[in-house]
Amino acid sequence: MDIFLSFLYAFLVGGAFCVIAQLLIDLTSMTPARILVLYVCTGVLLGALGLYQPLFSFAGAGASVPLVGFGGNIAEGVKKAVDEKGALGILSGPLTAAAIGTTAALVFGYLAAILFKSRPKRL
Repeated sequence: MDIFLSFLYAFLVGGAFCVIAQLLIDLTSMTPARILVLYVCTGVLLGALGLYQPLFSFAGAGASVPLVGFGGNIAEGVKKAVDEKGALGILSGPLTAAAIGTTAALVFGYLAAILFKSRPKRL
């Protein structure tokens, strides 16, 4: 029963993020790119306030997979780096905390660009 509740909480929280994004697209003039930035900044803010970790503990992948999780990861990296390196950690923390995900995105994007030929969209 515990695994079912874990899946349910992840689905509900992740789904709530999706619903909010869809409402922002439908009801405002915000572009998807701005909504993505808003989600990353929200994750950083939740992480800085100490609210992201409880959300992650409650929702698991529902909170860690979306862009809010990326922002929370950045905030945790900054906190850890500032504790270790002082003010220099403000600059190095986000880079080291998000290095694996960023590297994977760059490598797979590069491989996709090599393997597949892009072409303009026909109207």
